[in-house]
Amino acid sequence: MFRPLAAYIGLRYTSSKRRNGFIAFISASSTVGIALGVMVLIIGLSAMNGFEYELKNRILAVVPNGELEGVSEPFDDWQSAQKTLLDHPEVVGAAPFIKLNGLLQKGHELKAVQLRAVDSEAEKQVSEVYRYVAQGTWDSLNDPTNNRQVVLGRGIAKELKLALGDTVTVLLSQQSGQSFKAPRRFNFTVSGIIHLSGQLDNNLAYVPLSAAQDIQDKAFKADGLSIKVTDIFAANRIVREAGNKLNHYLYIRSWMTSQGFLYQDIQMVKSLMYVILILVIAVACFNIVTTLVMAVNDKRADIAILKTMGASNTLLRLIFIVHGGINGILGVVSGTILGILISENLTVIIKFIEGLIGHEFLSGDIYFIDFLPSQLSVNDVLVVGGVAMAMSVLATIYPANKACSVQPARELGNK
Repeated sequence: MFRPLAAYIGLRYTSSKRRNGFIAFISASSTVGIALGVMVLIIGLSAMNGFEYELKNRILAVVPNGELEGVSEPFDDWQSAQKTLLDHPEVVGAAPFIKLNGLLQKGHELKAVQLRAVDSEAEKQVSEVYRYVAQGTWDSLNDPTNNRQVVLGRGIAKELKLALGDTVTVLLSQQSGQSFKAPRRFNFTVSGIIHLSGQLDNNLAYVPLSAAQDIQDKAFKADGLSIKVTDIFAANRIVREAGNKLNHYLYIRSWMTSQGFLYQDIQMVKSLMYVILILVIAVACFNIVTTLVMAVNDKRADIAILKTMGASNTLLRLIFIVHGGINGILGVVSGTILGILISENLTVIIKFIEGLIGHEFLSGDIYFIDFLPSQLSVNDVLVVGGVAMAMSVLATIYPANKACSVQPARELGNK
């Protein structure tokens, strides 16, 4: 069977049983180093992709892309404003809201919340929170016979020991001039519990828009409108353009104001991870240089014999590029396989470790999710594997050129 001479000799040198033990150790170290670098880089990037995915599909599915809130007066006719906003080609949804700041009380337990009063049907245009109602129903907010219903996050329900069907008291402050009066009290029935994981479960509470209108004497009015846009990364521009269409003095906000730091942090960590872990792979590649330099010195007599038999410098270079490249190939392939396997099961692995040590790595009280997500990207795998392979091949060039400088007469004469 035909085999290229350079590949044949390079593979023989790699698999030779008479190899110098120290050289073999350095060679194995370079392979392991490259494998670990590739594996960790793939796992790290998959975790960052997972955080980005959860940010887009969990938080931004619930948090409005943008908000237009009246500064000094509410929207008297929010339906007309909604129609104007939907005329913008990049606005795909608009829904009214009223914000109520107060306390939820059950027994002696109190929880400060911002109740968001919404039209349950219109809210479906701008938010997918209705998909995360684990108990009860979202449509309970649209009950014409009883508008004193509340749908709240699981964290709030857990803190106040609330269950479906329980009554919870809403305390709203009232101010008269410079003095404060006793808070107004309203009873609501828990008609739904939202399960999103993380901080959102501790912050979300929804009541019907009509209930807030009754409480605040704002019949048919809304404090502002939430909007959903076609491109979330252009939300600042789109929200501003849409707000300028309304003849209203507005506060204009987008998701970048409240959640944008999360996205920026994820992108920064991904960039740093690329730099740091590619440097780790580069250090492992230096071991390839060391291995080949030592191999060249060990094979000087073989090189001299090959030269006397007519071997060209190109052939010698290829022999040692193959010899060193095997370490890179083995490291990249093994690291890629391990990285893919671990990335695909990262969430399960971390949950298992948390169960063993009895400690949560991501607490829902601190982070926006309470598990470590993972989203494997084929492009990341190809880029990491390609860069690692290219670096390992480049590391062989200097030792391969050094092999060409061997003088046959001097080497064989000494023998």
